[in-house]
Amino acid sequence: MSLDKGTKEEITKKFQLHEKDTGSADVQIAILTERITELTDHLKRMPKDHASRLALLKLVGQRRRLLDYLNSTDTVRYQALITKLKLRR
Repeated sequence: MSLDKGTKEEITKKFQLHEKDTGSADVQIAILTERITELTDHLKRMPKDHASRLALLKLVGQRRRLLDYLNSTDTVRYQALITKLKLRR
């Protein structure tokens, strides 16, 4: 259920702040969003997969904490990111 290397590289290139950026909050949130989307699709097909449901809830919580951090440190970047990822908030 994890993302393959190529997908992660694409997301990283799209959301990185500078050339060597691989772990900023923006990149982490984008990767988590992609994983959440994949897990959501999986759970629509397999509604009894409770282990994946728990993993989904953990990922959503982790993304929420990162978004709160980004909002408290740089509100402009936060607004731009949620617009780019089409997240509600």
